[in-house]
Parts: sequence; structure tokens; C-alpha cells
Amino acid sequence: MTPSTAYGSLMLQAAGVLRLRYVNCDQDRGLSPAAANELADIFESLSYGDPAFDQIDPNEAIALAHRLLDDDNPELSRLWPRTP
Repeated sequence: MTPSTAYGSLMLQAAGVLRLRYVNCDQDRGLSPAAANELADIFESLSYGDPAFDQIDPNEAIALAHRLLDDDNPELSRLWPRTP
């Protein structure tokens, strides 16, 4: 199943970037592989319209996705996982 909207496609692209940069890479980019994988799962769920994630502001998700794709300080987003 593939997403039928530009929003869904963008969310899938963001999930892929998260997994590529933060889960599969060996370099320290300030986000643990587990946290990156969890956020990627959220993006994938958003791409398919999972109602469990309806509370997430779509505008914030779009902004974070663009930051991820552009590699432009994604940690500034409110959706970015915070480290203790």
C-alpha cells in the first residue's frame, strides 16, 4: 500500500531519511538509533493516516519532514525527540 497524497509521500520520505541518517549511519548525529526509528515509525503511520496519531499537528510534521530532507536543524522542531 502506498500513500495517496503528497502529505503521505512526504511523511514516507522523512521516515526513509531518518532511517538512513540516524538509524543506519555510524556517525553521531545527536539522536539515538532507537529514537530515530520510533520517529520514523510515527512518520510512516502519519503517511497512512493512522488515527492513533491524529493529535500530531500536520503542519509541524510537514515542517519537520522538510527540515529532515534539507538537513536543516531538525532538532529545532517540537516533534524532535528530546534527550534527557
